[in-house]
Amino acid sequence: MNAGGDTIEERIFEVAKEAARIGGDIIASYFDLPIGRRLKDDKTFVTDADTESEAAIVSHIKKQFPDHAILGEESGDDKVDSPYQWIIDPLDGTSNFLNGIPVFCVSVGVYAKGVPGVGVIYQPVGGALYSSLRGTGAFSDSKKIAVSKESADTGLITFGVGKGSTIKAVCTALFAASGDVFKTRRYFGSMAAELAFLARGGTEAAVSLGTKKWDHAGGLALLLEAGGTVTDFKGSSWKLGEEFFIASNGVCHQSALAMVQKTLI
Repeated sequence: MNAGGDTIEERIFEVAKEAARIGGDIIASYFDLPIGRRLKDDKTFVTDADTESEAAIVSHIKKQFPDHAILGEESGDDKVDSPYQWIIDPLDGTSNFLNGIPVFCVSVGVYAKGVPGVGVIYQPVGGALYSSLRGTGAFSDSKKIAVSKESADTGLITFGVGKGSTIKAVCTALFAASGDVFKTRRYFGSMAAELAFLARGGTEAAVSLGTKKWDHAGGLALLLEAGGTVTDFKGSSWKLGEEFFIASNGVCHQSALAMVQKTLI
């Protein structure tokens, strides 16, 4: 973890943290101010903060790694042929941000041929920086973090929800069912933040219902390095591109999986 890095992976790790801070500083400058918003085709909001943050993040990455591929929520996929893909959400939790709720973050995930290598989640309100480099662990700033050891009956489960009325109905059913399995349940409105909370041991499980790559790529890279478990709803290993999955501390994974299967199948 030397500044600048000795290997390409270490260099990517450092640049990813720098890029997340750059984007986060832009977001923070807009928070609590009147801000223009536009409705996208999927009926979600995009703001000047989203677009400016992503442009600055992409610019910083391209200066260091001009031959790497980048997928951004606002700018899309640049279609570069590279084993390395940066997956960026410049502002995860836009609705929270617009309503003055300080649960939002910048997410940066870097995958090598579909394998998670680097994950960075930065919360500009409070300045929490969560990061991971494959094979070295996960960190909150410079302090190593790990998932909790709590079981479902003392644990907290959260839900990340994609778009569409069907998915929201499924979330409602699962949220209700989770009360019989987990001690506590929450919906924070930011999948990236929820995965960071899980990785640092603050929660025990998170269910993704149609969240996109940019919502969870950084957080899942972080979680896996923190000792977490991720599978699809059948219990098979998660693969990049799968939008429906269960992430957990491992201890309560079977409880979460059984709950999802019982409710949905």
